[in-house]
Amino acid sequence: MCGIAGLLCLDGGGRDDWLAWVEAMADTLDHRGPDDAGVWVDHHAGVALGHRRLSILDLSANGHQPMVSRSGRYVMTYNGELYNFRALRDELDALSREGWIGHSDTEVLLAALDRWGLDATLPRLNGMFAFALWDRTTRRLQLVRDRLGEKPLYFGWFGRTLLFGSELKALRQHPAFTARIDRQALALYLRHNCVPAPYSIYEGVWKLPPAAVATFRADGEPERPPRFDCYWSLPDVAEKNATVPIDDFASLVDQFEELLEDAVHLRLESDVPLGAFLSGGIDSSTVVALMQRQSSLPVRTFTVGFDDTAYDESAAAAAVARHLGTEHVELRVTPKEALDVVPRLSDIYDEPFADSSQIPTVLISELTRQHVTVSLSGDGGDELFGGYNRYMWCPSIWRKVRPFPQSLRRAAAAAARKVPQQTWDNLFGLTRSFLPDRFDVRVPGLKVHKLAQVLPASDIISMYRTLTSHWTEPSLVALGAQEPLTALTDSCSWPQLADPVSLMMYLDTVTYLPDDILVKLDRASMSVGLEARVPFLDHRVVEFAWSVPMQAKLRAGQGKWLVRQVLARHVPATLTERPKMGFGLPLGDWLRGPLRDWAEELLGEDRLRREGYFDPTPIRRLWLEHASGRGEWPFHLWDVLMFQSWLSTQRG
Repeated sequence: MCGIAGLLCLDGGGRDDWLAWVEAMADTLDHRGPDDAGVWVDHHAGVALGHRRLSILDLSANGHQPMVSRSGRYVMTYNGELYNFRALRDELDALSREGWIGHSDTEVLLAALDRWGLDATLPRLNGMFAFALWDRTTRRLQLVRDRLGEKPLYFGWFGRTLLFGSELKALRQHPAFTARIDRQALALYLRHNCVPAPYSIYEGVWKLPPAAVATFRADGEPERPPRFDCYWSLPDVAEKNATVPIDDFASLVDQFEELLEDAVHLRLESDVPLGAFLSGGIDSSTVVALMQRQSSLPVRTFTVGFDDTAYDESAAAAAVARHLGTEHVELRVTPKEALDVVPRLSDIYDEPFADSSQIPTVLISELTRQHVTVSLSGDGGDELFGGYNRYMWCPSIWRKVRPFPQSLRRAAAAAARKVPQQTWDNLFGLTRSFLPDRFDVRVPGLKVHKLAQVLPASDIISMYRTLTSHWTEPSLVALGAQEPLTALTDSCSWPQLADPVSLMMYLDTVTYLPDDILVKLDRASMSVGLEARVPFLDHRVVEFAWSVPMQAKLRAGQGKWLVRQVLARHVPATLTERPKMGFGLPLGDWLRGPLRDWAEELLGEDRLRREGYFDPTPIRRLWLEHASGRGEWPFHLWDVLMFQSWLSTQRG
């Protein structure tokens, strides 16, 4: 895993300071690649590539980048891991003995490009990656990203110079870079708590979408906005497989276990110590179980624990670790240790990002990096196999509320919201002693308020969109902003799926997964030079998930039926079957307590007016309600706070 950066100047005629510029760009990414650095420059062509290396495969100098292909045609700076590089190497050797210099996956990828070219090579790749490829013959620079968007890549035109890098901080090092906040992207951020691709927080800077290739010619002209070509299409996968009938579910479980086990096996390739995150939930436990089954030594597993039992999963993780026989490490985190992460978030995430589980993700990454350099993660299982509660909630609620007029539903929603979340929590607490366990709801106040949000919806997809939004009318908060179309709102880009739950899962996979979950994981892990690998996002697993019927995902009010069946072969259900917790923190209490002064400073009315990005009125109303305990608005406020905190670092 690495950090990449570079430039393409259409005016050619290289300058002496290009080398220093690209070195400076790459050096901002030293946390992503602390082991080695390199720059390659072709002054005549107007291209410069930079690299920071985290050595995972082939720790020798033979893995140094940027790397030139054996033919001399291609030059590459590469971030990621190619999990099937050994199979590709064998295939290439069968065609002609290559005479390998080392055993890095980058060398294999370049040999594949020499043999087949980019278009024919990309479908062969199984991995996570973002890379820049300079073709000396055609004088083209191509930026490429993996199918699901595990690895990031930003780029933008500044005059006639194209800048690109793994993080925005690399682009900011170049003297041509201009930082103008994109107000349309700010509106999107308030809705999603992150900036969705292809947008970034800056005008004229783009994120390369998943499974996309952007091509730039040295003799061409800047394209604004840029054009992308896709080499893999999730809509096509979803439409092709959505109606495939399957009757033999026992055989289906066997097929899935074999496939996922192979995906895990490929991700165990490493020349450095390797382990896994373990929360004790369904997905991470399944990954660890399949790791341990393939290992003669105890797998190293890691978790963080909190004193607040409402957010602590460490006991469950420890129980799974004991059953599987892993070498388990647990970090007990105090509130102060968690809060100490907050001032560092703007630098770690480098762009406004407000999923509050970013804090424990940073903590688990820091713990894990003390012991290993690579860690497997269970991310992706929820989107692919129906793990989010909304997949059960939305159809159930819609069936119940649809017969009632919208006006009545709006009135009921307003009444429910008037009761503070804490009051709902107290009311539900009084019932626990005499109601059955199935009525024991975690954070009931939050869920009642979520229900109130969606009650007025006009259809089930509108209900889903409301449920997955923070600020539901962000253009009324972000001054001068109008939301552009995204994968979530552009229905013309959606696959034709008859089942609304399938559409929800598709939308989560192309929005929430790459723009929130994978950003959270990538930035937190790479901030400490830890490589995180995600077996559920092997594209073969993704395609398999779309080939199975919904009955293999959702059954009897539970999601991830298929994953649970595989896990039950390795871990007793009593150790993993419990209400879904997520990776949360008592954010609302913190904003009233230890973070109150910090929040008040960032949300000051005069400050908001002076900076000119937000209308202070709705923000101050929510802040005063929350601070007084009359309302619960931690996530809406965290969105604004993370932007404000990030903005202060840009000006500092």
